[in-house]
Amino acid sequence: QLQLVESGGGLVEPGGSLRLSCRAPRTITSVFNTATLGWFRQGPGKQRELVAEMPTGGGTNYADSVKGRFTISRDNSRKTIYLQMSGLKPEDTAVYYCHGRWSGREYWGEGTLVTVSS
Repeated sequence: QLQLVESGGGLVEPGGSLRLSCRAPRTITSVFNTATLGWFRQGPGKQRELVAEMPTGGGTNYADSVKGRFTISRDNSRKTIYLQMSGLKPEDTAVYYCHGRWSGREYWGEGTLVTVSS
């Protein structure tokens, strides 16, 4: 029910900015609008971790490591969520995954690589 496609990854220098997008073009609008959506990441040799999410009931949650630097948002009319990242650090290097949770099931995108390096 939730088919998620990420884009926007790439190479950026420390201190730079990048915006990730996650589209759900073939998802029914009512499903998208009522799903909990967010971003996870998995760095080299690390476990996958939550970066930011928007619960169904509203509000946003962020990992402590990205608070004040990353902003998650959604555009229901486009069935898209975004992750605006600024002040990027080398430790932000990871594959970033779009994640959705709806009706007790979890859904994942294939991931997009973000590399922060000079």
